[in-house]
Amino acid sequence: MDAITPENLKTMFEHGVRQYPQECCGMLFSNGGVHQATNIQQQLHEQNPEVYERGADMGYAFSISDIKLLANSFETPNPAVVIYHSHPDVGAYFSEEDKSKALFCGEPVYPVSYLVLDIRKGAPFGAKLFHFFDSDFHCTETFDEEGRRVNQLRTMST
Repeated sequence: MDAITPENLKTMFEHGVRQYPQECCGMLFSNGGVHQATNIQQQLHEQNPEVYERGADMGYAFSISDIKLLANSFETPNPAVVIYHSHPDVGAYFSEEDKSKALFCGEPVYPVSYLVLDIRKGAPFGAKLFHFFDSDFHCTETFDEEGRRVNQLRTMST
């Protein structure tokens, strides 16, 4: 994805490092701008642990203002194109929890790709980009800890 650059990936990695050992979250816009969102998962968990079983060390949830920014961006010339979040100390993969949040009735909630940051022991270790096609999320690109594209994998089907 052209919107992801070493510079803005560095910004996202820095966000992940600052939030460690909790997950960070945010969005990347088509012009390459990064919005560092507020992860309210811990507050939700503390208020209602029966409903929100995971804390911020194992999950993320955007604040209301971040959700509004994301939703409204699709009506502008600079829409969000990526939602990103970090996985502290477990690697960059698209988990079942990530899938359940990204889909509604088997279809993507937002027209975006998902970038998962691999943050280990408070340092960036790389990232993976996931696109939805063929009824599932697939890793299409990997990045190293410097934000350089390491591998472009399978592309979206036509």
